[in-house]
Order: sequence, then structure tokens, then C-alpha cells
Amino acid sequence: MIEREQVSQERAVTPETTSQDQVQFENTLRPKTLEEYIGQAEIKQNLHITMQAAQKREEPLEHVLLHGPPGLGKTTLAHIIGRGMGAQVKVTSGPAIEKQGDLASILTNLKDGDLLFIDEIHRLRPVIEEVLYSAMEDFVIDIMLGKGPSARSVRLNLPRFTLIGATTKMSMLSSPLRDRFGNVYKFQFYEVSDIREIIVRSAQILECEIQEDAALLLAQCSRQTPRIANRLLKRARDFAEVHDHKAISLQLAQKSLDSLGVDALGLDSTDRDILKTMIEKFNGGPVGLNTISSALSEEQATIEDIYEPYLIQLGFIDRTPRGRIATDRAFQHLGFSIPSKPQHKLL
Repeated sequence: MIEREQVSQERAVTPETTSQDQVQFENTLRPKTLEEYIGQAEIKQNLHITMQAAQKREEPLEHVLLHGPPGLGKTTLAHIIGRGMGAQVKVTSGPAIEKQGDLASILTNLKDGDLLFIDEIHRLRPVIEEVLYSAMEDFVIDIMLGKGPSARSVRLNLPRFTLIGATTKMSMLSSPLRDRFGNVYKFQFYEVSDIREIIVRSAQILECEIQEDAALLLAQCSRQTPRIANRLLKRARDFAEVHDHKAISLQLAQKSLDSLGVDALGLDSTDRDILKTMIEKFNGGPVGLNTISSALSEEQATIEDIYEPYLIQLGFIDRTPRGRIATDRAFQHLGFSIPSKPQHKLL
């Protein structure tokens, strides 16, 4: 786990939040309303209707589940929902809730209409999930007082609140918990045009001028992820300030990307090492994940969770029952000759 966290911190293109400074930087750039929020048009449209309907009925919003890859704006949208509903947003995360009493304390301190946002909700322990079932459905929780034969159950009434859960691993949520969310929204990767618009907006907030072609270049290298786009913008801004440039030009943006080892598709040196290992040492595969892990001295979980998803999305790696295979697109991108396919004789 330590090694995985260190890898994430070293990567400029990781979609995960890496430090407190990064959190503060992202908070300054986060939109405050649905109108300011760029991308995810279908989710915004459905949310707008759902929120208006709940306000007209003077009821809390139905529980909301947001799922998708990291860095796409789930936390931002949760806070926008809170502002739109005129409600307080209480924030916690799955790993932070260790005991039933922790969750009970959070729930009993809520007020009518409040929003409870649980990030990484898939990491809740099963015993904690069970407390949520009655809390979400009936707005009550049962607490055990005492131990042994003298133990007794006490039922507490809760205010009518809205739970917003965010997860990057939908499959790890139990069916009973998933079924208690009235609104389930899946986040999609962003179009390059939307990422470019996000970069331009962020540059205005940071009072940093950026040329159109530079914004487009950064957008194309951002893995279709707003968090990475803002991080690359920050690096380009640093280059502009150090070299006394008033605006981020195309050349300056390219220099900043080169210094980070990020290529035109957003791949960094580790991404390329994975592909090169598969091509040069194993003729493109199929090769097992454990073999790739050993060849690169990286943990299997690090490769599978951090690096592989984007390479698969680009069509550079195929997962097969026999192992991972580097596709023709991977060969072309790295400048390798595509191996000829074996010819099978017809009988």
C-alpha cells in the first residue's frame, strides 16, 4: 500500500488527490452551481429536474449514488447539490467510519434536509453498511447498549437527510446498499472540447492567460479527466512564471509536458514502460499481470488499478483469458513494427 501511494504522488497524471495543497488548489477551481459545471450533461439535466421536484414537494432529495473513475467531479457535484438544495453538507469517507458508533454519531448530529456525503463508500465495513439500511430507508438506527445478557437495543429517530455516496468501484457495493439509492449516476470521461473549456475557465480563475492552442494541447494530454487537466495547467503556469512569460503559449505548454514526461496522449514514462516491457520482452503477449509486475518491480495492484485502466481505454492493452496483450495501436504509438499475424492453412 505504501508503495502504491508513493507511485501516485510521483505522477503528474494521476487522477487521485495527492496532497493538502492539491486539495486547496482544486477547491479554488471547483464550480459552485450546475450552470458553471462543465460536462456530464445528462447527469446535470436529470439532477436539475430531481432537485426542482424535491424542492416543490418540500422534501429532502432522494439518496444519490455517484460512480465512475477518480477525478471526474463527483465530490464537486455533491457540494453543488448541497448549495442547490440550500442544505448543509457533512463530509466523511468510508475508511474514516470504523465503528457503528462513529456512524451513529454522524447521523444523529444531522438536521432535517442536511446532506451527508460519504466518499469511497465502497470501503465501508459490512457492519457499518447494515446500520445505513434502516437509516436510509426509515430514518431510524438501532444501537446496542451494554454487553452480554444485559445488552438491549435502542431505536433512535433520525432527521430526514440525503445520503450522497461516491465510489470508483461500483461492483464492491453490496446489492442492498445500492438498491437504497433513488438516484444513481455514472460519470463518463470528458470530451476534449469540455476539458479545454475547463482549462480556460481555470486559467481565468488563476489569473493566468493561456492561448487557445496551448489549452487544446493540455486538454489532449489530460486523460479526459478534469483533475489531471487542472494539474497540468498548474505546471504550465509555473513554467510561464519562471520564464517570465505573460501567457502560456503552445511552446511553453509543450515544454512543461516534456519535463513531466507526458506525451501527446497523456501517457507518462511508467505507462510507456509497461507497454515496452510487453512488446520487447514478451513479443506483445499474452503475458500475465504477475509477470509484468515482476519485470517492472511494481505491485500488481498498482499496475491494475492505476496504470491499466487508461491503457485499456486507449485500446493499447487487451485483457484475455491467457493474459494481457499489447495491441497494434500500442506498437504504432511507440514506433515498433507491428508483428505479422500467423497464417493458418485451410484444410
